[in-house]
Amino acid sequence: MMQAKSDDSADTIGERASNLAYILRQRRQRLAGLINFPVILWSGRSTPRNYPGNLFPFRASSHFLYFAGWGVENAAIRLDSGKLELFMDDAHPSSALWHGEMPKREEIAQMMGADAAFPMAELGSRAASAATIAVQDATTYLQQCQILNRLVLPANTPQGIDLKLTGAIASVRLKHDFGALAQLRQAAACTVQAHKAGMAATASAKVEAEVRAAMEAVITAHDMTCAYPSIVTVHGEVLHNEQHHHPLQPGDLLLADVGAETAMGWASDVTRTWPVSGNFSSSQRDIYDVVLAAHDACIEKIRPDVEYRQIHLIAARVIAEGLVDLGILQGNAEYLVETDAHALFFPHGVGHLLGLDVHDMEDFGDLAGYEQRRARSQRFGLCYLRLNRPLQAGMVVTIEPGFYQVPAILNDSNLRSKYQDVVNWERLAQFGDVRGIRIEDDVLVTEAGSEVLTAALPTDAGAIEQLVKGS
Repeated sequence: MMQAKSDDSADTIGERASNLAYILRQRRQRLAGLINFPVILWSGRSTPRNYPGNLFPFRASSHFLYFAGWGVENAAIRLDSGKLELFMDDAHPSSALWHGEMPKREEIAQMMGADAAFPMAELGSRAASAATIAVQDATTYLQQCQILNRLVLPANTPQGIDLKLTGAIASVRLKHDFGALAQLRQAAACTVQAHKAGMAATASAKVEAEVRAAMEAVITAHDMTCAYPSIVTVHGEVLHNEQHHHPLQPGDLLLADVGAETAMGWASDVTRTWPVSGNFSSSQRDIYDVVLAAHDACIEKIRPDVEYRQIHLIAARVIAEGLVDLGILQGNAEYLVETDAHALFFPHGVGHLLGLDVHDMEDFGDLAGYEQRRARSQRFGLCYLRLNRPLQAGMVVTIEPGFYQVPAILNDSNLRSKYQDVVNWERLAQFGDVRGIRIEDDVLVTEAGSEVLTAALPTDAGAIEQLVKGS
């Protein structure tokens, strides 16, 4: 993350660093306008995979990245009145053997636009009255508590000035600046190419893992990483299925939920579902078109001041209407949504915030995704809604309606009893070749409406079929 490409000129590298430093200063100034106390944010450390020398790839805390811009391990920044102080130690000379020469503290401070830089040992003397956000790794968390001389509560249950800081950071990060949007566009463009590669690889693939490999190869070739564990599965009814050993059969649908993350940490999150054979069956096409109608109806309604909860309910209503038209559900669509009957097949929320985190700021729990004084519903059809606030220009959200036949839901005796009069189970059995379908895009809220950042990847069933066939 800290090394420039070999074909970049010094002038280009300097210009990028200068532009980034300007963006970072603006972010810090926006935060300073919302709080009147110092802040210390830690980057975190690598976590051992199975023994101390074999580590998971390091990924800095998103809050550190947002204001510091560079993913430096075992570092901290102190923010106060818009100024930044960097605290980190230079790499031990022996590390050059294994990791190569690394930039020195002063070089990194200059790239960040820091006002000062100090060894890590000096952080304690600058920690009085500072707020923070709890990090994910245990070693750094203990360091936070020791240096601040207090218990730091988890990021989803902060108190005191940490709670005030959480609200301020959420406010700043909700709307993306031009630097963030440039990164999000890069992630989206790479992800589009990855999905096209996955579709093209399907004809010759024998198992899911081969399609996954083709998709992740594109991400790796762009010097990016996966924003989350890839979901590439013929069992699309398992929402976060991370198994890739299943064979691909001609009648299967393959659901691929794969997104790239840039070197600076910004994510994309895209799902497409396509037929392994290259042709949807009539039953698969019918359900696919219902999900696509919900997807399109939601995006058409996105604009500033629209409640995201209403976007979710649009998806629920369109899916209910479509299933009524197909004879799977019976009754009035509005009533079916009010009674959560649609959630038998669309149990999750229609999407979430997207940014440095694929589910942006969800380490805050619902403190970022939910407007103040709003709480999660207990309703079957709303309890998994991740975002419940009015949309604002500059937000990026996902739109990802779906249809799933989840055995744990459809075989639940209480649910079958509750909805026995609205589900035509015999008709549903005719759609047995549809385990799960999801269609997901990344959408920027603009002043005039919306822009689909991943629009270069088709959603139309016919276009999907052509991509799978290699046409």
